[in-house]
Amino acid sequence: MSDQPKYRRILLKLSGEALMGEADYGIDPKVLGRLADEIIELRKLGVEIGVVIGGGNIFRGEGLAASGMDRVTGDHMGMLATVMNALAMADAIEKRGGYARVMSAIQIHDVAEDYIRRRAIRHIEKGRIALFAAGTGNPFFTTDSAAALRAVEIGADLLLKATKVDGVYTADPAKHKDATRYDQLTYDEVIQRNLKVMDTAAIALCRDHNTPLRIYDMSVPGNLARIVRGEAVGTLVHN
Repeated sequence: MSDQPKYRRILLKLSGEALMGEADYGIDPKVLGRLADEIIELRKLGVEIGVVIGGGNIFRGEGLAASGMDRVTGDHMGMLATVMNALAMADAIEKRGGYARVMSAIQIHDVAEDYIRRRAIRHIEKGRIALFAAGTGNPFFTTDSAAALRAVEIGADLLLKATKVDGVYTADPAKHKDATRYDQLTYDEVIQRNLKVMDTAAIALCRDHNTPLRIYDMSVPGNLARIVRGEAVGTLVHN
């Protein structure tokens, strides 16, 4: 496989839970550092990078809404959690010699820039890693939807969803030993089979704008670089 990247520009979606490592809450500095190293490695290959990070390691609005909290309030709190994660990732990247910019979908000027599409693209073109925080800025929309939206907006060649599973399976592999992994799927198949890859709004947005999506296991070091070089890691979802 060539060392040259197959993709010029990517959008990486990291779940907040991914940052916890083996902990029950918060951010594991070792996991944060390893992810920052992998992101910087891609930048050195010449890949332009945008990142969306969830906030589930700190706060999940949907969960508290189920316990009685107002859903809009809970979602706004979840957005703030994603800002905290994006700031942590930016710090880890810059400590390793990279350049990062945190752009928030809600106004929080003392700690992050406002998300403006043209400015985001300019940052990426200049070699900065753009970290998109606060989801879409709207309640009721997940960070998966935010990742799909930002991928389309910045013209990403590939949307990557980093998970703790090595792709999409016919059933939950932790519960069903006979579950098999899909190498490829179409977006329509994901929706029809209710495979829970991402929420339906995110899948439909990727489908309608012909943005390919790859789901992979982020716990395996080097997977991110392998994908960008064109290796078939995880499951590819496309039209």
